[in-house]
Amino acid sequence: MGKIAIFLADGHEEIEALTVVDICRRCGLEIDMVSITEDNWVKSSHNVTVKTDLVFSQADFSEYEMLVLPGGMPGTKNLEAHEGLMAQVDAFYKNGKYIAAICAAPSIFGHKGILKGRKACCYPGMENHLEGADVTGGPVEISDHVITSRGMGTAIDFALAIAGVFCGREKADEMAGAIVYRNGK
Repeated sequence: MGKIAIFLADGHEEIEALTVVDICRRCGLEIDMVSITEDNWVKSSHNVTVKTDLVFSQADFSEYEMLVLPGGMPGTKNLEAHEGLMAQVDAFYKNGKYIAAICAAPSIFGHKGILKGRKACCYPGMENHLEGADVTGGPVEISDHVITSRGMGTAIDFALAIAGVFCGREKADEMAGAIVYRNGK
């Protein structure tokens, strides 16, 4: 099973971030919450302070199989402004490793040209940032090694899709049932 890194910036959407962390950990996956600053404490867009596992300079990117970008404002803009993180997103994409983004954060992939010719989704009103994508209204789109999702209301779908990549669809479906999710068996 792969190791995952999820990046938190000041102004992130806490439900999008923490739902992924929660479900992945429940599935037995290793996921690190990584602050893009040198401070472990990161404040969400709704003034919820979260303590991350690592700060960016402590992350060993050779250990990760996936990078996850939660949305929120100004969190998405803060993620996109971080040159080190953007270099890692480029490297992961180029090397066929998984990258995932939810809400406004798929716009980062759009600006980088990553979504050209791919199905993708994002927060309503941000579609013009998904440059070259086949934009859908689905809750989650998986296009090869790129995963996108629409927002807080699709955070469970997004997290289960990520879990499904590493644990298999059957385990993700079992988890959906265990958390009494509407699509659970």
